Amino acid sequence: MKSTAAMRKLSFFDIVIYGVIAVILLAVLLPCLYVLFSSFSTKQEMLSRGVFLFPKTWTLNAYGYLFSNHNFLTSYWNAIIITVGGTALSISATTLMAYALSRTWLKGRKTLNLMVLITMLFSGGIIPTYLLTSNLGLLNSYWSLFLNNLILPFNLIVMRSFFQNTPKELEEAARIDGCGEWKLFLRVMLPLSMTSIATFTVFYAVFYWNSYFQAILFISDSQLMPLQVFLRQIVLESGNSLESVANGYEFGPPVKMAVVAMASLPMIVMYPFFQKYFDKGMLVGSVKG
Repeated sequence: MKSTAAMRKLSFFDIVIYGVIAVILLAVLLPCLYVLFSSFSTKQEMLSRGVFLFPKTWTLNAYGYLFSNHNFLTSYWNAIIITVGGTALSISATTLMAYALSRTWLKGRKTLNLMVLITMLFSGGIIPTYLLTSNLGLLNSYWSLFLNNLILPFNLIVMRSFFQNTPKELEEAARIDGCGEWKLFLRVMLPLSMTSIATFTVFYAVFYWNSYFQAILFISDSQLMPLQVFLRQIVLESGNSLESVANGYEFGPPVKMAVVAMASLPMIVMYPFFQKYFDKGMLVGSVKG
């Protein structure tokens, strides 16, 4: 009875909205499903059938090749190191700097906040950044990616706003109990900001995992090449061979699809574990300024 009553309450406008959402959902899912299912097909089938959803012949040959390919495994491992290391460093630096900039007693706080805001509008430029990285001897190292992306201004500003809007009563009570600045930060502020930290952890992880342009700019050593650069070489390679990457091994579109699927897998797996924090964190970012 309840379901029938609910159906009767649906207006024509509701049906149109649901229809539009369904179309958008299909538009998003179909390319993803095509990539996934194509990775389980054969080279001959993809070349002969063109675009299809379900292959006639299911095979793991593409994944078998990938997991036996040294370049793919090396680039995948490099991407994991860059993502884990970069995210840990960035979230630590962002949290510490945001807390410092939220303190009213910090001298020059307004100037520092203005400098952070300026970096959102104007970057240092590609050539100066490259020259500085080169002069510091950081080319062909993970640190060229870590330090150049250590703090993203948007994440810093939202995190700072969160600290600024933390109830002053909690801070005063902690100080009465004898908490110094470090204890206040570690025992009071950090536990309260876990939602924001989890949200920006996802942001930083996605940013570092998808690191592409700067990896091409700062890293030329193939042993340090991250996954996204390896993927670029596969996608842009003309024909069905990857001689520059796979030492002349002949393969077709299924391997390209398999690489795309493997590149998407970590973020897809990680997101459900952070979803509840992510939703709350987006709300924090929308109401605090």
